[in-house]
Amino acid sequence: MTDISQFDSLAQLYADWSEMPFRQHLEFPSVLGFVGQVDGQRILDLGCGSGVFSRQLAKRGAATVVGFDQSSGMLDFAVQQEAKEPLGIRYIPGTLPTELHGSFDLVLAVYVLPYARSYNELLSLCRSAADALRPGQRLLASPMSPAINTDPSYYSRYGFRITPSGPLTDSTPVDLNLRFDHYDAHVTAYYWTAATLEKALVEAGFTSITWHPYQVAETDDVDPAFIEPYLYCPHAAIIEATKTPVRCDG
Repeated sequence: MTDISQFDSLAQLYADWSEMPFRQHLEFPSVLGFVGQVDGQRILDLGCGSGVFSRQLAKRGAATVVGFDQSSGMLDFAVQQEAKEPLGIRYIPGTLPTELHGSFDLVLAVYVLPYARSYNELLSLCRSAADALRPGQRLLASPMSPAINTDPSYYSRYGFRITPSGPLTDSTPVDLNLRFDHYDAHVTAYYWTAATLEKALVEAGFTSITWHPYQVAETDDVDPAFIEPYLYCPHAAIIEATKTPVRCDG
């Protein structure tokens, strides 16, 4: 798997990045809109990072929220936020315990799949999500968009720059430069085509794969000149898939 330690010192940066306008006006409303009602649900935030989505899911009424991440720095930050404002979120490092397999109604995986360096690693992440879900339940993931704009300056207004290391093919390394306020940090992600993402999901046991567009809430007062370039060419996609239901033959 990709070098998880690259995230250990970036928890506060990622928490502050969640306040960026494109995330507030587009990403969060879109992702949480497709999540839908969470009352009474058991949700796994796979690759929870600083816990931004975990906390939102808990506040929206999920019965159980488990945040899982392999970055100790990210998890430490998330645990500190839970201590400051207890919401009943459980954070787990390392490997998801087997007793939690098959127990979740939803797995959310925002900015997780882009950190698989090889197809086997991508498949492993998809299988981890499938293992966690009950049959017939959903994965909602946000991989790097297969149609990203390769002009490094295109996304600069949104607080980051994207620079592929070469032509966009499966597993091409991409430099993500998070540059806003006083921050200027780099992490390495990996590009995957839509066909390969769907192949990994199907091989992991998912069906009914759907790609969702971003949406702006009608109540949002946001400058179209600011938001429309992202709507036209987002850096991340939203993909939904269902774990294959158990068949009851005869």
